[in-house]
Amino acid sequence: MNFVIPIREGFELRLRTKADAEAFFKVTDKNRVYLRQWLPWVDATKTVNDTQKYIESSLSKFKKKESIDLGIWYEDQWVGSMGFHYWDKSNRKDTIGYWLAEDFQGKGIVTDAVRALIKYGFEKMNLNRIEILCAVENTKSRGIPERLGFKNEGVTRQCEWLYDHFVDSVSYSLLASEWKSSK
Repeated sequence: MNFVIPIREGFELRLRTKADAEAFFKVTDKNRVYLRQWLPWVDATKTVNDTQKYIESSLSKFKKKESIDLGIWYEDQWVGSMGFHYWDKSNRKDTIGYWLAEDFQGKGIVTDAVRALIKYGFEKMNLNRIEILCAVENTKSRGIPERLGFKNEGVTRQCEWLYDHFVDSVSYSLLASEWKSSK
């Protein structure tokens, strides 16, 4: 299955395949301590086999048009993840999630990738609303929707269980009409 969304020179979003499991796992494992601060699935990803199962599940959801889970690729190197995770077709909305290997942060990669995914969501999926949830303390992650013109809709208290505690999340949204008027 070939599904690619170009980001910029040398970067693209690409649907992962089972063949990507080892690269995906290596990046996850190398960034485990950093990612664990924000993502609840890190401890459950212990082997390449865990990653293969995740990719298989993601591909199944993609085929059923439930979600789109993509790898962020830089010159054929897998450097992070991004996707639409909760496609609500009846209300024409979805939620974007993302993470990037620590070595690649601070270069505008995720901002450009989210911009490309927004375009795909509004133009190809006919979405009306795109949401992003970020942990209140995750200022790097929060900077992305803020740079891209998302509206801060407030804090959802104790929104997610993260290993041994709840974290509050900031909810951001962008409407199709806002995106069209900003073009």
